Amino acid sequence: MKHAYVFPGQGSQFPGMGKPLYDASPKAKALFEQANDILGFRISDTMFTGTDEDLKQTNVTQPAVFLHAVVAFMGIENAKPDMVAGHSLGEFSALVANGTLSFEDALRLVFIRATAMQKACAKQPSTMAAVLSLDDAKVEEICAAVTKETGEVVVPANYNCPGQLVISGTVNAVNIACERMKAAGAKRALVLPVGGAFHSPLMAPAKEELQAAIEGTTFNTPSCPVYQNVVAKAIIDPAQIKQNLIDQLTGAVRWTQSVQAMVADGGTEFTEVGPGKVLQGLILKIHKEAVVNGVS
Repeated sequence: MKHAYVFPGQGSQFPGMGKPLYDASPKAKALFEQANDILGFRISDTMFTGTDEDLKQTNVTQPAVFLHAVVAFMGIENAKPDMVAGHSLGEFSALVANGTLSFEDALRLVFIRATAMQKACAKQPSTMAAVLSLDDAKVEEICAAVTKETGEVVVPANYNCPGQLVISGTVNAVNIACERMKAAGAKRALVLPVGGAFHSPLMAPAKEELQAAIEGTTFNTPSCPVYQNVVAKAIIDPAQIKQNLIDQLTGAVRWTQSVQAMVADGGTEFTEVGPGKVLQGLILKIHKEAVVNGVS
């Protein structure tokens, strides 16, 4: 009987996010103000009063979702996770929750990551697409075939739950792959309104920048294992955590496999901390016996 705390990623943002936390607690207010100082702009103002469009900018979205999640976690009385995980960006929140990273260091890394990803997106037109109701192996096979034929990049990027994958790559390769997935029986293969090909080799320029920042940051021994996206298993060694966090930028988010590993290791209750309820829904699709709840 183990209690897992899980943290959402980009896409869970919404206008007004974090304002009730800020208003309810002096501790939360202090963390928001500290984040404003670290980032050099008032991200709290954008979160509380900005539009959907304002919040869609990657260099705003990522620190905003991270900040909301970590402040919410720090407001939980006696939170003692037995295991943690985060979806993509959410992995940084998870690493604060288990003591691997300080709040300040994690926020700086998230901002560096977001800015580097935005620059990588600007270098080459690229995109992502959601594929529904098609076997993982078939998605992988089609991506590999399209890559081979076109010489362009298209790869599985997010294994969200059985029957829900996201692919990532150049605009042309993703479009070709989507048509083939629909022909192979996918219920939908829908291009997403995102800035670029996250979790694909096209993020390599951002990976170099993030790697330099991560290597210069102190990673502590965690209080409990983190189930990292790229390996989908429990990790406690700080050096390994660093490397997996670097590899995550160009590697797939194996969320389905991470939740399965947590369940196999005794995870029974999953608390999603941060904006939205996306992970709660995915966890129930992966393991319907799981007890899920949320703190936002």
